[in-house]
Amino acid sequence: MGEQLVDQKLLSVSGIHLSFGRNKVLADVSFDVKNGEILGLIGPNGAGKTSMLNCITVFYRPEEGRIFFDGAEITSSRPHQIAHFGISRTFQNIELFSGLTVLENLMAGRHILMKSGAIASSLFFGKARREEIKHREVVEDIIDLLEMEAIRDKLVGSLPYGQRKRVDLGRALALEPKLMLLDEPMAGMNLEEKEDMVRFILDIHELKGISMILVEHDMGVVMDIVDRLVVLDFGIKIAEGTPEEIKKNPDVIKAYLGTPKR
Repeated sequence: MGEQLVDQKLLSVSGIHLSFGRNKVLADVSFDVKNGEILGLIGPNGAGKTSMLNCITVFYRPEEGRIFFDGAEITSSRPHQIAHFGISRTFQNIELFSGLTVLENLMAGRHILMKSGAIASSLFFGKARREEIKHREVVEDIIDLLEMEAIRDKLVGSLPYGQRKRVDLGRALALEPKLMLLDEPMAGMNLEEKEDMVRFILDIHELKGISMILVEHDMGVVMDIVDRLVVLDFGIKIAEGTPEEIKKNPDVIKAYLGTPKR
């Protein structure tokens, strides 16, 4: 990807304030996501990371601040519009259709891209048939990319946790997004599962050129794969920079390790 494209802002978050009653969750948080980069959003438990993702997807509406995506303001959009804009996400608590197969869950991730009407789709002829074949081809590519051939026809509810997280990633990818929000995609995984997930995330980024915001507690993983980091602590942005800069930042060290006792 060219340098000029990488420097363009895909997402711009400006002065976001969010409260629940008297509890201030986010306070004047601002950052950008450049086209083609992986941005790490990190911080201790309760720092406001998932709340920030919920603001971007308009699940939460901030009291103050503005969010722009791909040149247009989305702050006052409705949640169902976000996918149409080109933003998809995975969830900290997996939100899949447990009674459907892996293949069916991935196809469900493409529902907003389907144009055939209900009658034509139910009869499965002509344009609807051609569209179905096109969507199946995209889903088959995702199954190959994420190495899910062996589980493609299994009910998601019967799968172990690590494989369900992989399906969650695949469904977010099925939307063909410009930006993926990954909310702790490796939480609860063993070492081998984490290594696979890192590989899949990097493959998606390299092959598809999709920008990403990664929320993750495993700092070893984060520092290895992101381009830049934004650090939150108690809803306040305390640092922003490259992994090397963040590692040396005294405010970040204090937030994670606490102030040494004298």
